[in-house]
Amino acid sequence: MYNRHRLFCYKDGIQLKKHINELTKEIFRKAIHICAAFVPLLLRWAYKPVMILLTLVLIVYCIAEFIRYKGKTVPFISAITAAAARKRDENRFVLGPATLATGILVTAAFFNPCAAKIGILALAFGDGLASLVGKFFGRITIPFSDGKTVAGSQTCFIAIFCSTFLVTKRADVSFGVALTGMFIEILPLKDFDNLLIPIAIASISQFYFHI
Repeated sequence: MYNRHRLFCYKDGIQLKKHINELTKEIFRKAIHICAAFVPLLLRWAYKPVMILLTLVLIVYCIAEFIRYKGKTVPFISAITAAAARKRDENRFVLGPATLATGILVTAAFFNPCAAKIGILALAFGDGLASLVGKFFGRITIPFSDGKTVAGSQTCFIAIFCSTFLVTKRADVSFGVALTGMFIEILPLKDFDNLLIPIAIASISQFYFHI
């Protein structure tokens, strides 16, 4: 009985440690997402230098990640990648940071500043907070969504609605944008939601709502 109890405790300890590690990675990863909210402000101050810097960051990351994928490490960059990588990212090229930077770059380059700001903020807060809330508080999963939760999707809607309303001061626009963002976030796109969310949201804002 004593040995069996020790075994259960040992297993529980391992599971708890793994769970804490996953949550820590998620917090770190989504903190990077949320930091994208500063990009529209920086673009307003210095559009070309920020775009050049983001492009360089993307290129350097892709090179460093390719080197890491081949079995070698790049100081600092590989450490950040390892700290943020999900279990599904093991032994493969980690796309998340690359799609995040690309989504921001494309949105900033092809849409007007207001629409781009809405799209980037939707990515930063909608996708970022949805994942955190889903991991910590999500209990009810959504079918065919690759584990997305009702709590996470509700958080996505609220976050995008609030960030869009702060930009537009229009409830109708905020509701339409938030609803679209929530449905995109539910899709099992994995890292490619970093591309689709800001581009789709900026498109709707600019071409449908004429922002």
